[in-house]
Amino acid sequence: MGVFELDMLPESCVSVILSLTSPSDVCKSSLVSTTFRSAADSDSVWGNFLPSDYHEIVCDESLQFWSKKELYFHLCNPRLVGDGKMSLRLERWSGRISYILSARELSITCSHDPVCWVWKSIPQSRFSEVAELITTSCLEISGEIRTRKLSPNTKYRAYLILKTTERSYGLDSIPSETSIEIGSQMFKNTAYIRCQDAKKQQLETLFYSNRKQMMKSRVVKGDDRVMSKREDGWMELELGEFFNGGTCDEQVKMSLMETKGHQLKGGIIIEGIEIRPKT
Repeated sequence: MGVFELDMLPESCVSVILSLTSPSDVCKSSLVSTTFRSAADSDSVWGNFLPSDYHEIVCDESLQFWSKKELYFHLCNPRLVGDGKMSLRLERWSGRISYILSARELSITCSHDPVCWVWKSIPQSRFSEVAELITTSCLEISGEIRTRKLSPNTKYRAYLILKTTERSYGLDSIPSETSIEIGSQMFKNTAYIRCQDAKKQQLETLFYSNRKQMMKSRVVKGDDRVMSKREDGWMELELGEFFNGGTCDEQVKMSLMETKGHQLKGGIIIEGIEIRPKT
């Protein structure tokens, strides 16, 4: 089919076709013909790539835009939403949605007790507050999100975003239990929040290796995941993954718990939980 024949297609028909593709395909198609270029800029096409609750986001952020295409590319950069307690971002070429729930949006056991946790602002965080663990023997952190806020037919992974401080202690004496719960399904695993001081790790291993093995038997068997470095300078710990079919609106609960070691621990800063598409 030649270019002149493509131009004979009604723009409304082209818009329907493009809305079934991806943002990347739409941008490429604008080079095909004038009809495709016009359709590729239309609100009817780009509206399909926006989050289903984009009206709430626009009101919440007072964003100014001239077209839904412009709004889409605005949202490809991280935006604070939900009174600044969440961060939203769209993948530029796929339109898939990522969220970060701030520490204030999470349920953290004893976070109201200043003996255990301190809320403070730090320049490295995208949110106004983070939670620093001073001391506790019971570490429980969880977050929730509805699947309607996420992209349908997409596999997601959830990550706890955190840092360890210079005074961290007691963090890897026993693996933490992680879980993802969606609908009637629950997926469990294990992970270590390790202190970043190599000498401190060696000393703890030397003096407490037998106790660590004994306590490890108290938790479920898992992969013993460890933290990895993020591009933004924070560390992340995978909590698990789930598939969002998009056929019904379900609640996803993501959690990390270390309640079976009965030892004091401290020296971590929690920024939040990120839910992002699996690559």
